Amino acid sequence: MVPVGTQSTWKASGRLADGREIVYFDETPGLDRAVARDTRPLPPRPPGPPGPIGSAEQGIRWDPLAGEWVVIAAARQDRTFLPPADQCPLDPSAPGRPTEIPASSYDVVVFENRFPSLREPLGRCEVVCFTSDHDSSFARLVPRRVRTVLEAWVDRTEVLAALPETRQVYCFENRGEEIGVTLHHPHGQIYAFPFVAPRLERMVAQAIGYVGGNLFDDLVATELRAGTRIVARNEHWVAFVPQAARWPYEVRIFPAARVPDLPALGEAAREAFGPLYLDVLRRFDALFDRPTPYIAAWHQAPVKDAAARGVFAAHLQVLSVRRAPDKLKYLAGTESGMGVWINDIVPEQAAMRLREACQQ
Repeated sequence: MVPVGTQSTWKASGRLADGREIVYFDETPGLDRAVARDTRPLPPRPPGPPGPIGSAEQGIRWDPLAGEWVVIAAARQDRTFLPPADQCPLDPSAPGRPTEIPASSYDVVVFENRFPSLREPLGRCEVVCFTSDHDSSFARLVPRRVRTVLEAWVDRTEVLAALPETRQVYCFENRGEEIGVTLHHPHGQIYAFPFVAPRLERMVAQAIGYVGGNLFDDLVATELRAGTRIVARNEHWVAFVPQAARWPYEVRIFPAARVPDLPALGEAAREAFGPLYLDVLRRFDALFDRPTPYIAAWHQAPVKDAAARGVFAAHLQVLSVRRAPDKLKYLAGTESGMGVWINDIVPEQAAMRLREACQQ
């Protein structure tokens, strides 16, 4: 086991039965959970897709009309879909029931996805389990565990960014069947893209072309001055509803000191993140008095791009498809067909409702 980050977190790596890597992030030294053996009779993984764009069934294809890459991953049709709770593959292994995690317990664990959208040498997809408690959620974690998750994100960002094909590292969580989640165990994912995703590419272009200062610094400063869209803040982070929010309830969380990616966060910011993020997630759940379906997406600067890293501000976006207790936001013709978003909720009202949510 080796220490990672500036907090007491220990990392140990092992291999699953089919050769995939698994990495444990423990809050107590000396556990060495990576020695637990995967006893499942899994066949070896097939070789990765050949060539710079992959094969017909798994790879990337260029859309010349949109000027964007599209990922083709036909094998994902066979992935596990909403299994019973007692058959969850993300629980720790138990006698007679081996899972994706060979150890009998864990704090935070990361492993290569068995059904990845991208495979080396094109990219890599990893699963992050936030807790061994199947019935928990990110919002129910304690700040110490959030810090461990953050250190796992930092570590994997550094490791995946070092791969020669990686252009962007994307850490995210999908929560709720309304979002499309196929496993209820609290978990997220990390993608190493061999290209810069369209949304990030556009943000970078906006930042590089911005005149008069830094786009992100000015954006955050404007929100702080206005105050009407602020949801929560502390000395090192601020959470606000964007003034042109696309989703009914959408929050951006920025560190007070601009950094290009998660590894660049200082100790104080890392320590202060958990309490604020948990506050935001609990407000989302309190908004409609039920678990809120959401996507939490980390925007980090492209790797190996000095110009982008010099102007970009890493931040977290949390968005929900729920617009009312019994209504969801579906992408209609203008959004899906033309990319023109229509929001049913005024951003200032969304921020006010989130501020008041935990007071109800």
